[in-house]
Amino acid sequence: MQALQGFLNILKIKDLRDKIIFTLGVLAIYRLGGFVPLPGINSTAIAEFFSKNSNNLFGLYNTFVGGALQRASIFSLGIMPYISASIIIQLMGTVVPSIAQIQKQGQEGRAKMTQWTRYGTIIISALQAFGVATWLGSQATPTGQSLLAAGVGHWSFNLLTVLTLTTGTIFIMWLGEQITARGIGNGISLIIFIGIMAQMPRAIISEAEMVLSGERSIPMEAVILAVVLAIIAFIIFIDQGTRRIPLQSPKRVVGRKIMGGQSSFLPFKVNTAGVMPVIFGSAIMFVPAQLASYFPNIGVAQTFGEAFLPGHWVYSIVFTVLIVFFSYFYTAIMYNPKDIAENLKKSGGFIPGVRPGRRTAEFIDQILTRVTLPGAIFLAVISVGPLYLKQAMNMQFYIGGTSVLIAIGVALETLRQFQTHLQNQHYEGFMRKGKIRGRRGF
Repeated sequence: MQALQGFLNILKIKDLRDKIIFTLGVLAIYRLGGFVPLPGINSTAIAEFFSKNSNNLFGLYNTFVGGALQRASIFSLGIMPYISASIIIQLMGTVVPSIAQIQKQGQEGRAKMTQWTRYGTIIISALQAFGVATWLGSQATPTGQSLLAAGVGHWSFNLLTVLTLTTGTIFIMWLGEQITARGIGNGISLIIFIGIMAQMPRAIISEAEMVLSGERSIPMEAVILAVVLAIIAFIIFIDQGTRRIPLQSPKRVVGRKIMGGQSSFLPFKVNTAGVMPVIFGSAIMFVPAQLASYFPNIGVAQTFGEAFLPGHWVYSIVFTVLIVFFSYFYTAIMYNPKDIAENLKKSGGFIPGVRPGRRTAEFIDQILTRVTLPGAIFLAVISVGPLYLKQAMNMQFYIGGTSVLIAIGVALETLRQFQTHLQNQHYEGFMRKGKIRGRRGF
């Protein structure tokens, strides 16, 4: 009842209500665009092809764009090129000193980095669009019917598809920025979230049809539901876990009063890098499939691409290694022990039993190294393990990996924002006790 009352209180705040309505309107535009087919596509042939070929090189990517790729729509690339460009620019700031200096220039520096990210989005979108166009033009239905409309040439289709898909991605990026500026925030994250959740109704209907037709027994369906709930609960449990380092502030005499001397803590999440290692690892794992799409008639290239499909042992090993590597790499980007130790020293705070300065930096670095390992293992297990559960249980949907991590992270962050709005307006939130800890959006 407390959560229900919290949602009802949202409608009483005009500013928050207007932001929610605006956000829902923008997300509706995004979903409608996912059903507009590319020029030159044979819609009937596309539907027949994907009904018989659900496990293709672009199957994983299709999950993140809400099925738009499967429909060959103008939003087939989704927002993922923007995410890839953002990650590349962010990582370049750690290895290129000039970019690192620009990142520290405040609002002007952020504006320049945003502009570079947009340029990178255009380049990545064009490259991926060409791969999609080449792949679509080389495929045919089981009856031999081309996926292209009659009279459409391959080169003209490729050029038009690159222009259309690149423009579609730029438009989606603009929609996300509008949600961030005028909506409830985290626009890019919400666009990914709505694309992932759009697949759920179809998956539920498929599962229900299997039960009603007798292909799957009710007890087996109950087991699948229990597994799904257990995975979600496990993700939330780890995502909310923190390692607290105790801090102590020194006592100061101000007039006749003694100030300070309070105890606090420095929190580090168990999953310190968040979902970013999985996203960046997924982007790299998609490269072999992207390269294979440029050579649709060469068997070796297709075999190489298929080795990096979800479920293959090569995919599982390489993806796990990438997740562990990027967990440590991204944690090193987010947390600099030397800077943290220096800030503590300037503010007069200290960790009990640890000398300020270099000793504190070494202690924090040791804690981060130990905390990051279980977080990296958690990400790898959640990303790879459910793939085999899906195959073993013949599930019609995929629970795990980037999709659920993003969905849960965005949902928690959105609830946290609502909670803050309600409390600022002197309303009760969703919980009487405890806090909702979300994840910072992209």
